[in-house]
Amino acid sequence: MSANKRIVLSSDHSAIDLRQAVAKHIAAKGYDVEDIGPVTTESTHYPLHGRAAAERVASGDCAFGIIICGTGQGIMMAANKVPGIRCGVCSDTFSARMIRQHNNANMLSMGARVIAEGLALDIVDAFLDAPFDGGRHAIRVDMIEADPA
Repeated sequence: MSANKRIVLSSDHSAIDLRQAVAKHIAAKGYDVEDIGPVTTESTHYPLHGRAAAERVASGDCAFGIIICGTGQGIMMAANKVPGIRCGVCSDTFSARMIRQHNNANMLSMGARVIAEGLALDIVDAFLDAPFDGGRHAIRVDMIEADPA
């Protein structure tokens, strides 16, 4: 399957159940899922999982990434340290749609302790179904990506 249909998923130990539900949901929509774990609830470090997923997206191996921790905040911060990643935390469908349409986000972060499974799946759909609008938004995305040095 091509990279444009491949989505990497990762989480910390607090979000395994939600991550697996998301994986099943997007696989049913025809996406190739690369679930990089973890598989046990033993305490783990979300920065490692956020970075690992982000590296797969930044390399072009995967078109998008979906990452989940307790709040979605920490794992998102780790992912955004990888050049070329634009990841936002979303707890509603409007924000998920807007980070794609206006910010050309290539990763979505969610909080397993913040939202329930049904809403999470709706957020994933809003994110994946929204196209980037381009135009004036492309100028702004270029500004985000620019090297400040």
